[in-house]
Amino acid sequence: MTAATVPSGSTTPDSDRQRRLQQDSIQFGSKTVYLNPFLYWRRFDANTDRWLREPGQLMEEQILTNRARFYPEVNWDLLDKDERDAKDGAVEMFIKSLELISTFNPELTAGQLLEVERKMAVTKKQSFERWVARALKRRLNEEHKARRRFDRERSWLAWMEWISLDVTRQALVPLASLLVIAVAGGWWWGSQQNCRQVIVNPGIQRLAP
Repeated sequence: MTAATVPSGSTTPDSDRQRRLQQDSIQFGSKTVYLNPFLYWRRFDANTDRWLREPGQLMEEQILTNRARFYPEVNWDLLDKDERDAKDGAVEMFIKSLELISTFNPELTAGQLLEVERKMAVTKKQSFERWVARALKRRLNEEHKARRRFDRERSWLAWMEWISLDVTRQALVPLASLLVIAVAGGWWWGSQQNCRQVIVNPGIQRLAP
């Protein structure tokens, strides 16, 4: 009896998981160092988690200085705003991730940290850029919602302030009176029309000659 073989072009859940684990980690002897910063989340406090997840936590000068470090092949002047924002956010993620890795793995040497950085630059660029793009889109949606809510509240307050003015109340009193009179007149006229009997004139029949 022979074991079934998996076609070379297909993947299994175990193989996908193994591939992701290889991309998200690096082995130094018997020690495994995780490259994905979110794999350290059990050791985060709330401030560290927010610091990692929210783009824009680092100084702009620090991002600009490290662009060539992680993207030496990119001409930043040719990028549009969305691409530049995503890549700048990825640079920030690289810096944060390396800081977390060195914090949670203090025994790593400078050479090992350099190997970590090199592998991260190869395997994590696309995932970091996707993460940053989603985070920026989510932030933009939240800002739009907050702006619409602020506009509604401002319009409501302006309307209430206008209503509370003495001049407004003095102008609304005659308008309200006219509205009541118009409604009452319309109701009276409608009731008269309903109660009025419809008179139908009988047709005139001609006598036969």
